[in-house]
Amino acid sequence: MSYLASNLRYLRKQKGLTQQDLADQLEVQRTMISAYEDGRSEPKLSSLLKICTILEVGIEELLEHDIENEGRKVLQKRNLQILTIAADESDRENITWVGQKASAGYLNGFADPEFMEQLPQFHLPNLPKHATYRAFELAGDSMLPLIAGTIIIGSYVEHPSEIKSGRTYVLVTQSEGIVYKRVFNYLAENGKLFLVSDNDHYKPYEVRGEDVLEVWEAKAFISTDFPNPGDKKKSLSLSDLGEMLKDIQEDLKKLKP
Repeated sequence: MSYLASNLRYLRKQKGLTQQDLADQLEVQRTMISAYEDGRSEPKLSSLLKICTILEVGIEELLEHDIENEGRKVLQKRNLQILTIAADESDRENITWVGQKASAGYLNGFADPEFMEQLPQFHLPNLPKHATYRAFELAGDSMLPLIAGTIIIGSYVEHPSEIKSGRTYVLVTQSEGIVYKRVFNYLAENGKLFLVSDNDHYKPYEVRGEDVLEVWEAKAFISTDFPNPGDKKKSLSLSDLGEMLKDIQEDLKKLKP
């Protein structure tokens, strides 16, 4: 069963577009949009690809998933994912450390017990129990004042939909590799996450929800760099986050076709 007609109508309205607006962007008559939404006609592949771009949806989701009644596909429960963990002789979970050199291999081996056993493991006191932790070594300076070599301790998040906007996460993704960013959750709106660097020299960018393999919420960090009090940055306040959200919304508008 194809959901093209109902999804097209639903997503168009969600974007605040009239049939004429969509027709203008596709360079077709408005009556063609009406025919698509009534199920009397189907767009050619070239038009279908344009529709997917305009409505920010994948072809498979547009054609085969009931978005209006079931929500965006990325918000659906995933197949059970087996998370490989390390434990000591007392059956206490250790923290596996993914260094910069191991990052590329981790993308293919995070579900492989043999690969994971080769990575360094350690234990930290005082972390809340009933959670699984993993350590990731930062590369680059996109999240200053944390510098390259800083180790982020992340708590496992079962589904990207649980991401809370404005907090920092380590994301393991098919498209961008392993990244540590401040994340804003727009999965319900357009199936994407908006990633922001704390270093404003780096531009924000989007990641599709289906590209996310693992999510780890930052809970602590380890660094051998001791900050200079004169260089210390003021922590983000609620008003700072509010201003950041406004800037992100403006950036999102610019990204739309």
